[in-house]
Amino acid sequence: MHKREAREHSADSLCNSLVGQENGGEGMAMFNRSFWRNRNVFLTGHTGFKGSWLSLWLEALGAKVTGYALDPPTQPSLFEQAGVTGGVRSICGDIRDFPHLKSSMLECKPEVVIHLAAQSVVRRSYEDPIETYACNVMGTVHLFEALRQIKQPCVVVNVTSDKCYDNKEWAWGYRENDPLGGHDPYSNSKACAELVTSAFRDSFFSTSDSERIIVGSARAGNVVGGGDWTRDQLVPDIMRAFLSSQPCKIRSPHAIRPWQFVLEPLRGYLTLAERLHEGGQSFASAWNFGPAEADAKPVSWIANELARLWGYRAAWNDDAGTHPREAHYLKLDISKTQGGLDWHPVLPLNQALDWIVEWYRGFLTGEDLRRLTQSQIERYETLLKN
Repeated sequence: MHKREAREHSADSLCNSLVGQENGGEGMAMFNRSFWRNRNVFLTGHTGFKGSWLSLWLEALGAKVTGYALDPPTQPSLFEQAGVTGGVRSICGDIRDFPHLKSSMLECKPEVVIHLAAQSVVRRSYEDPIETYACNVMGTVHLFEALRQIKQPCVVVNVTSDKCYDNKEWAWGYRENDPLGGHDPYSNSKACAELVTSAFRDSFFSTSDSERIIVGSARAGNVVGGGDWTRDQLVPDIMRAFLSSQPCKIRSPHAIRPWQFVLEPLRGYLTLAERLHEGGQSFASAWNFGPAEADAKPVSWIANELARLWGYRAAWNDDAGTHPREAHYLKLDISKTQGGLDWHPVLPLNQALDWIVEWYRGFLTGEDLRRLTQSQIERYETLLKN
């Protein structure tokens, strides 16, 4: 039996004192809407899948969002389909361009920074490891160094990945102080980004003076939802095939992943930003955001459920070709996040798949995708109030 050493988290006492406080009467799992009203937010990667969902949500919350990213990484893209640009100040920029990034942040004067910009596909990292490390590691360095130089007091949520851990194919979930690693360039680059975060926090951002920069990192993965068109990702590949009335080829059907609807970790990032602002350095650490244990499912289960929900003879088959190595088994332990941030998943995976099929059916039938996406955000918020 593998013995896991006990973990102690310095945030626990302060975090627990915040659990149960008034939060606008909006439910224990709900973030504080009033915190975001007129708040200056600098969001990198706002043209991507998660960034587009978060931009729409921040717009609904009344935040003043400056987005910094390259053009949308896919065609089609949720960014364009949902008219995201209408609700944010959008800057076309590369996080590898330090002078432009620094000047954009200086102009924004952010109170909250959420760093999503990244090369996010495992298979692409095998094809272009230089791009992957340049974006995911040096892009993170550029972000923190820009903040260090402009000395803008703010809180920072650096979004890395659940794949940052040294994956031993364990049956239990990884905790925040388990060893970092990563066999493929993408996973390894995210572990490096976590080390960069820790180094900048310890070297430059641990001061308690008025010009404070407080940094936390968020580890989440296997995020699914409508409007994702990323290639070599399970749900987008399946939905593209079904939209074309073709069977989908599936790699690694027996691999198990912690699937979660896109709004679940996004709520985690918002919650973490609030806690960093309220509680300061006591919350400046890494946090896992994952689904309930029952929602860690095999790839084949996801494919079967989506085929059943889609209908129209939707089908998939096993792609038995040779593929780059990917982890077979991965789960997160979210105990720290549940206790420290009062965050827990509220949307079961089977319901999330219903919402995904609803979104892509809306795309197929020509619905207003901005309104459809907003309506799912509103329904999700309703779940938080119950």
